Order: sequence, then structure tokens, then C-alpha cells
Amino acid sequence: MQLSERHQEYWRKNLRLTAVLLAIWFVVTFIVIYFARELNEIVIFGFPFAFYMGAQGSLIIYVLIIWFYAHRMNQLDKEFGVHEGDEE
Repeated sequence: MQLSERHQEYWRKNLRLTAVLLAIWFVVTFIVIYFARELNEIVIFGFPFAFYMGAQGSLIIYVLIIWFYAHRMNQLDKEFGVHEGDEE
């Protein structure tokens, strides 16, 4: 099946968004833990940074990633006319 230019643009934007958010996820999940000793010199709310990120900071970022993806994809769906919902 041959995709139209509009479909290709939609998927390009979708894949770009997914790649950026996965990169953020990777940094929060692996890079912060890898550099935990160095990052513990930073204190947030009285806790070392790596401890804070492990305890709740990363969870907050994960929820923000999910919210941002859902919000942005709803915008893209409306922009390209493939959104669900109020069918008229």
C-alpha cells in the first residue's frame, strides 16, 4: 500500500516525537543512575539528586512524558484529520 505524502509526514512527526521522548526516558532511567555518585553532590529538597530521581523524580518525569505524548498526538491527529471522538 502506497502512503500519501500527508500520511508520510504524519508518521515522520510521530516517529520524531517518539524518538525524542525515548531519548529523555533513556537519560532519566540509565544515565542518571550511571552518574549517581557524581550527581549526589546536587541536593534537591534535602536529598541527593540520584536518590531523589530514583525515589520519585523519575516517576514524575515518566508521567510528564506520557501526558506530553498523549497531548501532542491528539494535536497531530486533529491536524491530519485522523482524530477520534466527536464524529459529525
